[in-house]
Amino acid sequence: MKSIFNLFNLIVVISLLGIFTSCKYQKSTSNEIDPFDNGGKERNLVVVISDIHLGADLAYAECNKNIELLEKFLLKVKNSPNIKELVIAGDLLDEWFVPATIDTYQGKDQADFVQRIAATNKGVIDALNSIISENKIVVTYVPGNHDLTITEESVRLILPEINQKRDPQLGLGTYSPKDMPEVAIEHGHRYNFFCAPDPYSNQDIAPGTIMPPGYFFTRLAALHVAQKRPEATDVIPEVTKNTNGNESQDLIYEYWKLWAWTVNLFTIENKFDENIFITNVNGFTGTYSVNDVVPFQKTAGGYIDVNLYKGIQDTWDQRQMHNNVSVPVSASQAITNAASDTETDNQAKIQYFLNPNSNVRIVIFGHSHVPVMVTSESDKGQKCIYANSGTWIDHNPNRTTCNFVVITPQSKDTSSSTHVKLYNFENEIVTLMAQDSLRF
Repeated sequence: MKSIFNLFNLIVVISLLGIFTSCKYQKSTSNEIDPFDNGGKERNLVVVISDIHLGADLAYAECNKNIELLEKFLLKVKNSPNIKELVIAGDLLDEWFVPATIDTYQGKDQADFVQRIAATNKGVIDALNSIISENKIVVTYVPGNHDLTITEESVRLILPEINQKRDPQLGLGTYSPKDMPEVAIEHGHRYNFFCAPDPYSNQDIAPGTIMPPGYFFTRLAALHVAQKRPEATDVIPEVTKNTNGNESQDLIYEYWKLWAWTVNLFTIENKFDENIFITNVNGFTGTYSVNDVVPFQKTAGGYIDVNLYKGIQDTWDQRQMHNNVSVPVSASQAITNAASDTETDNQAKIQYFLNPNSNVRIVIFGHSHVPVMVTSESDKGQKCIYANSGTWIDHNPNRTTCNFVVITPQSKDTSSSTHVKLYNFENEIVTLMAQDSLRF
Protein backbone atom coordinates (compact mmCIF):
# COMPACT_ATOMS: atom_id res chain seq x y z
CA MET A 1 0.00 0.00 0.00
CA LYS A 2 2.80 4.45 1.05
CA SER A 3 3.91 4.46 -1.31
CA ILE A 4 0.04 2.30 2.41
CA PHE A 5 1.87 3.77 3.15
CA ASN A 6 4.32 3.82 3.25
CA LEU A 7 0.84 3.08 2.17
CA PHE A 8 1.00 4.32 3.27
CA ASN A 9 3.97 5.24 4.86
CA LEU A 10 1.52 2.35 3.74
CA ILE A 11 4.92 3.77 3.53
CA VAL A 12 5.75 1.91 6.45
CA VAL A 13 4.39 -1.21 4.85
CA ILE A 14 6.19 -0.86 1.64
CA SER A 15 9.36 -0.45 3.55
CA LEU A 16 8.91 -3.98 4.82
CA LEU A 17 8.70 -5.59 1.40
CA GLY A 18 11.54 -7.07 -0.62
CA ILE A 19 14.05 -5.00 -2.50
CA PHE A 20 13.43 -4.49 -6.19
CA THR A 21 16.41 -3.13 -8.06
CA SER A 22 17.93 -3.60 -11.44
CA CYS A 23 21.31 -1.91 -11.00
CA LYS A 24 24.34 -2.63 -8.83
CA TYR A 25 25.32 0.07 -6.37
CA GLN A 26 28.53 1.88 -7.21
CA LYS A 27 30.00 3.29 -4.03
CA SER A 28 32.12 6.41 -4.04
CA THR A 29 33.10 8.71 -1.21
CA SER A 30 32.16 12.37 -1.24
CA ASN A 31 35.85 13.16 -1.84
CA GLU A 32 35.73 11.28 -5.12
CA ILE A 33 32.41 12.38 -6.52
CA ASP A 34 30.42 15.59 -6.73
CA PRO A 35 26.91 14.78 -7.95
CA PHE A 36 26.24 18.46 -8.60
CA ASP A 37 29.20 19.09 -10.91
CA ASN A 38 28.50 18.87 -14.64
CA GLY A 39 32.10 19.56 -15.61
CA GLY A 40 31.34 23.02 -16.96
CA LYS A 41 29.81 26.36 -16.05
CA GLU A 42 26.26 25.80 -17.31
CA ARG A 43 23.44 25.70 -14.78
CA ASN A 44 21.42 22.77 -16.17
CA LEU A 45 21.12 20.00 -13.54
CA VAL A 46 17.72 18.97 -12.18
CA VAL A 47 17.81 17.40 -8.70
CA VAL A 48 14.82 15.38 -7.46
CA ILE A 49 14.10 14.41 -3.85
CA SER A 50 10.90 13.11 -2.27
CA ASP A 51 9.34 11.56 0.82
CA ILE A 52 11.00 13.81 3.37
CA HIS A 53 8.04 13.49 5.76
CA LEU A 54 8.59 16.55 7.91
CA GLY A 55 6.39 16.27 11.01
CA ALA A 56 5.03 18.72 13.52
CA ASP A 57 6.35 16.75 16.50
CA LEU A 58 9.74 15.01 16.58
CA ALA A 59 8.38 12.57 19.16
CA TYR A 60 6.80 10.65 16.31
CA ALA A 61 7.99 12.24 13.04
CA GLU A 62 9.63 9.80 10.62
CA CYS A 63 12.32 12.32 9.70
CA ASN A 64 14.19 13.31 12.84
CA LYS A 65 17.84 12.22 12.92
CA ASN A 66 18.15 12.93 9.20
CA ILE A 67 17.05 16.55 9.50
CA GLU A 68 20.59 17.81 10.02
CA LEU A 69 21.79 15.71 7.10
CA LEU A 70 19.04 17.17 4.91
CA GLU A 71 20.09 20.69 5.87
CA LYS A 72 23.67 19.90 4.80
CA PHE A 73 22.40 18.42 1.54
CA LEU A 74 20.38 21.54 0.81
CA LEU A 75 23.42 23.71 1.49
CA LYS A 76 25.33 21.71 -1.13
CA VAL A 77 22.45 22.26 -3.54
CA LYS A 78 22.47 26.00 -2.85
CA ASN A 79 26.23 26.28 -3.36
CA SER A 80 26.31 24.36 -6.64
CA PRO A 81 26.88 26.55 -9.71
CA ASN A 82 25.41 23.87 -11.98
CA ILE A 83 21.97 23.14 -10.49
CA LYS A 84 19.05 24.67 -12.35
CA GLU A 85 16.19 23.18 -10.38
CA LEU A 86 15.36 21.28 -7.20
CA VAL A 87 12.13 19.26 -7.44
CA ILE A 88 10.41 17.91 -4.32
CA ALA A 89 8.26 15.04 -5.58
CA GLY A 90 5.72 14.78 -2.80
CA ASP A 91 5.45 14.02 0.93
CA LEU A 92 7.41 17.06 1.98
CA LEU A 93 4.97 17.65 4.84
CA ASP A 94 3.35 14.78 6.75
CA GLU A 95 -0.26 15.04 7.79
CA TRP A 96 -0.68 11.24 7.97
CA PHE A 97 2.06 9.76 10.16
CA VAL A 98 0.48 10.87 13.44
CA PRO A 99 -0.45 8.28 16.09
CA ALA A 100 -4.19 7.58 15.91
CA THR A 101 -4.88 8.84 19.44
CA ILE A 102 -3.35 12.29 18.81
CA ASP A 103 -5.39 15.26 17.61
CA THR A 104 -3.36 16.23 14.53
CA TYR A 105 -4.38 19.89 14.58
CA GLN A 106 -4.50 20.16 18.40
CA GLY A 107 -7.90 21.79 18.19
CA LYS A 108 -6.74 24.36 15.65
CA ASP A 109 -6.50 24.18 11.85
CA GLN A 110 -4.27 23.15 8.95
CA ALA A 111 -2.57 26.53 8.75
CA ASP A 112 -1.44 26.22 12.35
CA PHE A 113 -0.35 22.61 11.77
CA VAL A 114 1.81 23.55 8.79
CA GLN A 115 3.38 26.40 10.72
CA ARG A 116 4.18 23.98 13.55
CA ILE A 117 5.92 21.74 11.01
CA ALA A 118 7.96 24.74 9.87
CA ALA A 119 8.92 25.62 13.45
CA THR A 120 9.88 22.03 14.25
CA ASN A 121 11.99 21.78 11.09
CA LYS A 122 13.16 25.37 10.96
CA GLY A 123 16.58 24.59 9.50
CA VAL A 124 15.12 22.73 6.53
CA ILE A 125 12.46 25.33 5.78
CA ASP A 126 14.99 28.15 6.15
CA ALA A 127 17.36 26.34 3.79
CA LEU A 128 14.66 25.94 1.15
CA ASN A 129 13.61 29.57 1.43
CA SER A 130 17.25 30.63 1.19
CA ILE A 131 17.69 28.69 -2.05
CA ILE A 132 14.49 30.18 -3.44
CA SER A 133 15.34 33.76 -2.45
CA GLU A 134 18.66 33.69 -4.34
CA ASN A 135 16.72 33.26 -7.59
CA LYS A 136 19.39 31.01 -9.09
CA ILE A 137 17.70 27.65 -8.52
CA VAL A 138 13.98 27.04 -9.06
CA VAL A 139 12.44 24.98 -6.25
CA THR A 140 9.35 23.08 -7.38
CA TYR A 141 6.96 21.07 -5.20
CA VAL A 142 4.35 18.53 -6.25
CA PRO A 143 2.04 16.97 -3.63
CA GLY A 144 2.13 13.41 -2.38
CA ASN A 145 -0.35 11.37 -0.38
CA HIS A 146 0.98 12.36 3.07
CA ASP A 147 0.45 16.02 2.15
CA LEU A 148 -2.61 15.17 0.04
CA THR A 149 -5.01 17.67 1.59
CA ILE A 150 -2.49 20.38 2.43
CA THR A 151 -3.54 23.28 0.25
CA GLU A 152 -1.47 25.61 -1.90
CA GLU A 153 -2.29 28.42 0.51
CA SER A 154 -1.03 26.44 3.51
CA VAL A 155 2.25 25.63 1.76
CA ARG A 156 2.72 29.31 0.93
CA LEU A 157 2.53 30.18 4.63
CA ILE A 158 5.97 28.60 5.09
CA LEU A 159 7.42 28.56 1.55
CA PRO A 160 5.88 31.68 0.03
CA GLU A 161 7.80 31.70 -3.26
CA ILE A 162 8.05 27.98 -3.98
CA ASN A 163 6.83 26.83 -7.39
CA GLN A 164 3.87 24.52 -6.81
CA LYS A 165 2.90 22.19 -9.65
CA ARG A 166 -0.60 20.93 -8.97
CA ASP A 167 -3.40 19.33 -10.91
CA PRO A 168 -6.78 21.05 -10.67
CA GLN A 169 -7.67 18.24 -8.24
CA LEU A 170 -6.28 18.72 -4.73
CA GLY A 171 -3.51 16.31 -3.77
CA LEU A 172 -2.05 15.58 -7.21
CA GLY A 173 0.53 17.00 -9.57
CA THR A 174 2.84 16.04 -12.42
CA TYR A 175 5.80 18.15 -13.47
CA SER A 176 8.08 18.40 -16.50
CA PRO A 177 11.08 20.71 -16.01
CA LYS A 178 11.43 23.59 -18.46
CA ASP A 179 12.56 22.44 -21.93
CA MET A 180 12.26 18.80 -20.83
CA PRO A 181 8.79 17.62 -21.96
CA GLU A 182 10.08 14.06 -22.22
CA VAL A 183 10.52 13.98 -18.41
CA ALA A 184 7.62 13.45 -16.00
CA ILE A 185 8.00 13.80 -12.23
CA GLU A 186 5.17 12.94 -9.86
CA HIS A 187 4.76 11.26 -6.50
CA GLY A 188 3.10 8.12 -7.89
CA HIS A 189 0.22 7.74 -5.43
CA ARG A 190 -2.57 8.48 -7.90
CA TYR A 191 -2.36 4.85 -9.06
CA ASN A 192 -2.66 3.32 -5.58
CA PHE A 193 -6.06 2.17 -4.31
CA PHE A 194 -5.29 3.10 -0.70
CA CYS A 195 -3.49 6.39 -1.40
CA ALA A 196 -5.16 8.13 -4.34
CA PRO A 197 -7.60 10.96 -3.57
CA ASP A 198 -11.10 9.61 -2.91
CA PRO A 199 -13.85 12.21 -3.37
CA TYR A 200 -16.61 9.56 -3.41
CA SER A 201 -16.36 7.66 -0.10
CA ASN A 202 -17.72 8.92 3.24
CA GLN A 203 -19.46 11.99 1.82
CA ASP A 204 -22.36 11.48 4.23
CA ILE A 205 -19.90 11.40 7.13
CA ALA A 206 -17.31 13.96 6.01
CA PRO A 207 -18.74 16.14 3.23
CA GLY A 208 -16.10 17.18 0.70
CA THR A 209 -13.42 14.80 1.97
CA ILE A 210 -10.89 13.27 -0.42
CA MET A 211 -9.03 11.29 2.26
CA PRO A 212 -8.37 7.70 1.12
CA PRO A 213 -8.18 4.70 3.50
CA GLY A 214 -4.38 4.84 3.54
CA TYR A 215 -4.76 7.75 5.94
CA PHE A 216 -6.25 5.45 8.59
CA PHE A 217 -3.71 2.75 7.74
CA THR A 218 -0.88 5.20 8.44
CA ARG A 219 -2.43 6.53 11.65
CA LEU A 220 -2.58 2.90 12.85
CA ALA A 221 1.04 2.28 11.84
CA ALA A 222 2.15 5.44 13.65
CA LEU A 223 0.34 4.29 16.81
CA HIS A 224 2.04 0.90 16.52
CA VAL A 225 5.43 2.65 16.46
CA ALA A 226 4.51 5.07 19.27
CA GLN A 227 3.44 2.14 21.47
CA LYS A 228 6.78 0.45 20.74
CA ARG A 229 5.35 -2.37 18.64
CA PRO A 230 3.32 -4.14 21.34
CA GLU A 231 1.87 -7.64 21.29
CA ALA A 232 -1.64 -7.81 19.86
CA THR A 233 -4.44 -7.50 22.40
CA ASP A 234 -7.35 -8.16 20.06
CA VAL A 235 -8.28 -10.18 16.98
CA ILE A 236 -10.49 -9.05 14.11
CA PRO A 237 -13.36 -11.39 13.24
CA GLU A 238 -12.72 -13.68 10.29
CA VAL A 239 -14.40 -12.79 7.00
CA THR A 240 -14.98 -15.38 4.31
CA LYS A 241 -15.83 -14.93 0.66
CA ASN A 242 -19.53 -14.28 0.08
CA THR A 243 -20.84 -17.51 -1.43
CA ASN A 244 -23.71 -15.66 -3.09
CA GLY A 245 -21.71 -12.59 -3.94
CA ASN A 246 -20.91 -10.70 -7.11
CA GLU A 247 -17.84 -8.83 -8.31
CA SER A 248 -18.39 -6.08 -5.75
CA GLN A 249 -18.43 -8.60 -2.90
CA ASP A 250 -15.36 -10.34 -4.28
CA LEU A 251 -13.53 -7.01 -4.33
CA ILE A 252 -14.45 -6.04 -0.78
CA TYR A 253 -13.25 -9.47 0.33
CA GLU A 254 -9.85 -8.68 -1.20
CA TYR A 255 -10.00 -5.30 0.51
CA TRP A 256 -10.67 -7.05 3.84
CA LYS A 257 -7.62 -9.29 3.34
CA LEU A 258 -5.37 -6.24 3.04
CA TRP A 259 -6.83 -4.73 6.18
CA ALA A 260 -6.50 -8.05 8.05
CA TRP A 261 -2.84 -8.18 7.06
CA THR A 262 -2.36 -4.56 8.16
CA VAL A 263 -4.00 -5.00 11.57
CA ASN A 264 -1.98 -8.16 12.25
CA LEU A 265 1.25 -6.39 11.22
CA PHE A 266 0.73 -3.12 13.08
CA THR A 267 -0.35 -4.46 16.44
CA ILE A 268 -1.62 -2.02 19.08
CA GLU A 269 -2.46 -2.08 22.78
CA ASN A 270 -6.06 -1.02 22.18
CA LYS A 271 -9.14 -3.14 21.61
CA PHE A 272 -10.55 -2.90 18.11
CA ASP A 273 -13.88 -1.47 19.28
CA GLU A 274 -12.19 1.47 21.03
CA ASN A 275 -12.63 4.83 19.33
CA ILE A 276 -8.94 5.64 18.87
CA PHE A 277 -8.78 7.45 15.53
CA ILE A 278 -9.08 11.15 16.38
CA THR A 279 -9.67 12.92 13.08
CA ASN A 280 -10.82 16.56 12.74
CA VAL A 281 -9.02 16.58 9.38
CA ASN A 282 -10.37 17.10 5.84
CA GLY A 283 -14.05 17.01 6.74
CA PHE A 284 -13.85 14.23 9.32
CA THR A 285 -14.93 15.25 12.82
CA GLY A 286 -15.67 11.90 14.46
CA THR A 287 -13.53 9.46 16.42
CA TYR A 288 -13.39 5.95 15.00
CA SER A 289 -12.32 2.43 15.86
CA VAL A 290 -10.39 -0.22 13.98
CA ASN A 291 -13.71 -2.01 13.54
CA ASP A 292 -15.00 1.01 11.64
CA VAL A 293 -12.38 0.71 8.91
CA VAL A 294 -12.13 -3.09 8.60
CA PRO A 295 -14.86 -4.88 6.59
CA PHE A 296 -17.04 -7.38 8.48
CA GLN A 297 -19.80 -9.91 7.94
CA LYS A 298 -22.49 -11.06 10.35
CA THR A 299 -22.61 -14.65 9.14
CA ALA A 300 -19.93 -16.81 7.55
CA GLY A 301 -20.18 -16.72 3.78
CA GLY A 302 -22.70 -13.88 3.99
CA TYR A 303 -22.76 -10.23 2.96
CA ILE A 304 -19.54 -8.27 3.60
CA ASP A 305 -19.99 -4.66 4.74
CA VAL A 306 -17.88 -1.84 6.20
CA ASN A 307 -18.66 1.34 8.14
CA LEU A 308 -16.08 3.73 6.71
CA TYR A 309 -15.40 3.66 2.95
CA LYS A 310 -18.65 1.84 2.27
CA GLY A 311 -18.74 0.91 -1.42
CA ILE A 312 -15.14 2.00 -2.09
CA GLN A 313 -14.59 -1.12 -4.19
CA ASP A 314 -17.24 0.08 -6.65
CA THR A 315 -15.95 3.61 -7.29
CA TRP A 316 -12.36 2.91 -8.39
CA ASP A 317 -13.08 3.67 -12.04
CA GLN A 318 -14.62 7.01 -11.06
CA ARG A 319 -11.65 7.79 -8.82
CA GLN A 320 -9.22 7.11 -11.65
CA MET A 321 -11.14 9.41 -13.97
CA HIS A 322 -11.25 12.11 -11.31
CA ASN A 323 -7.52 11.67 -10.65
CA ASN A 324 -6.54 11.96 -14.34
CA VAL A 325 -5.20 8.41 -14.65
CA SER A 326 -4.37 8.01 -18.33
CA VAL A 327 -4.51 4.21 -18.50
CA PRO A 328 -7.14 2.80 -16.11
CA VAL A 329 -6.22 -0.20 -13.95
CA SER A 330 -8.85 -2.68 -12.83
CA ALA A 331 -10.10 -2.49 -9.25
CA SER A 332 -9.00 -6.07 -8.74
CA GLN A 333 -5.41 -5.29 -9.76
CA ALA A 334 -5.37 -2.07 -7.77
CA ILE A 335 -6.58 -3.67 -4.54
CA THR A 336 -4.49 -6.83 -4.84
CA ASN A 337 -1.28 -4.90 -5.55
CA ALA A 338 -1.87 -1.98 -3.21
CA ALA A 339 1.00 -3.01 -0.92
CA SER A 340 3.46 -3.71 -3.72
CA ASP A 341 6.28 -1.25 -4.34
CA THR A 342 6.92 -2.84 -7.74
CA GLU A 343 3.35 -2.01 -8.75
CA THR A 344 4.24 1.66 -8.29
CA ASP A 345 7.29 1.14 -10.50
CA ASN A 346 5.24 -0.72 -13.10
CA GLN A 347 2.77 2.15 -13.34
CA ALA A 348 5.53 4.35 -14.78
CA LYS A 349 5.73 1.93 -17.68
CA ILE A 350 1.96 1.49 -18.02
CA GLN A 351 0.99 5.16 -17.72
CA TYR A 352 3.87 6.64 -19.73
CA PHE A 353 6.16 4.31 -21.66
CA LEU A 354 3.53 1.92 -23.05
CA ASN A 355 0.88 4.61 -23.43
CA PRO A 356 0.64 5.48 -27.16
CA ASN A 357 -0.54 8.99 -26.24
CA SER A 358 2.61 9.71 -24.22
CA ASN A 359 6.00 10.90 -25.45
CA VAL A 360 7.60 10.74 -22.00
CA ARG A 361 10.88 8.80 -21.88
CA ILE A 362 12.04 9.48 -18.30
CA VAL A 363 9.78 9.12 -15.25
CA ILE A 364 10.67 9.88 -11.64
CA PHE A 365 8.35 8.71 -8.85
CA GLY A 366 8.66 8.73 -5.07
CA HIS A 367 6.04 7.17 -2.78
CA SER A 368 7.37 3.62 -2.34
CA HIS A 369 10.57 4.57 -0.45
CA VAL A 370 12.39 2.05 -2.64
CA PRO A 371 15.22 3.81 -4.51
CA VAL A 372 15.57 2.01 -7.83
CA MET A 373 16.31 2.52 -11.50
CA VAL A 374 14.73 0.43 -14.25
CA THR A 375 15.33 0.61 -18.00
CA SER A 376 12.66 -0.50 -20.45
CA GLU A 377 11.27 0.25 -23.90
CA SER A 378 8.31 2.32 -24.99
CA ASP A 379 5.51 1.08 -27.23
CA LYS A 380 7.54 2.68 -30.03
CA GLY A 381 10.64 0.63 -29.20
CA GLN A 382 12.50 3.58 -27.67
CA LYS A 383 14.68 3.29 -24.57
CA CYS A 384 13.04 4.65 -21.41
CA ILE A 385 14.30 5.19 -17.87
CA TYR A 386 12.33 5.01 -14.63
CA ALA A 387 13.85 6.05 -11.30
CA ASN A 388 12.39 6.15 -7.83
CA SER A 389 13.80 8.93 -5.66
CA GLY A 390 13.53 6.95 -2.42
CA THR A 391 13.13 8.77 0.90
CA TRP A 392 14.74 10.81 3.70
CA ILE A 393 13.08 9.13 6.70
CA ASP A 394 15.36 7.92 9.49
CA HIS A 395 14.58 4.22 9.17
CA ASN A 396 13.99 2.57 5.81
CA PRO A 397 14.34 -1.14 6.65
CA ASN A 398 16.74 -3.10 4.42
CA ARG A 399 17.19 -0.08 2.16
CA THR A 400 19.14 3.14 2.02
CA THR A 401 17.73 6.53 2.90
CA CYS A 402 18.68 10.14 2.06
CA ASN A 403 18.22 9.41 -1.64
CA PHE A 404 18.16 11.79 -4.60
CA VAL A 405 18.14 11.76 -8.38
CA VAL A 406 20.14 14.04 -10.68
CA ILE A 407 19.13 14.59 -14.31
CA THR A 408 21.73 16.04 -16.65
CA PRO A 409 20.11 17.10 -19.94
CA GLN A 410 21.69 16.41 -23.30
CA SER A 411 23.25 19.21 -25.33
CA LYS A 412 22.71 20.05 -28.97
CA ASP A 413 25.72 17.89 -29.75
CA THR A 414 24.20 14.74 -31.24
CA SER A 415 26.77 12.61 -29.43
CA SER A 416 25.51 13.71 -25.99
CA SER A 417 22.79 12.03 -23.94
CA THR A 418 20.47 12.84 -21.06
CA HIS A 419 21.89 11.19 -17.95
CA VAL A 420 19.89 9.99 -14.93
CA LYS A 421 21.78 9.14 -11.75
CA LEU A 422 20.45 7.82 -8.44
CA TYR A 423 22.42 8.57 -5.26
CA ASN A 424 22.22 8.47 -1.51
CA PHE A 425 23.78 10.78 1.06
CA GLU A 426 23.90 8.72 4.24
CA ASN A 427 26.58 9.77 6.74
CA GLU A 428 27.42 12.68 4.40
CA ILE A 429 28.93 10.18 1.97
CA VAL A 430 27.67 10.36 -1.59
CA THR A 431 27.05 6.93 -3.05
CA LEU A 432 26.19 6.44 -6.71
CA MET A 433 23.55 3.72 -6.65
CA ALA A 434 22.59 3.49 -10.31
CA GLN A 435 22.91 5.42 -13.56
CA ASP A 436 21.74 5.28 -17.15
CA SER A 437 21.30 7.56 -20.15
CA LEU A 438 19.39 8.02 -23.37
CA ARG A 439 18.98 10.60 -26.09
CA PHE A 440 15.64 12.10 -27.03
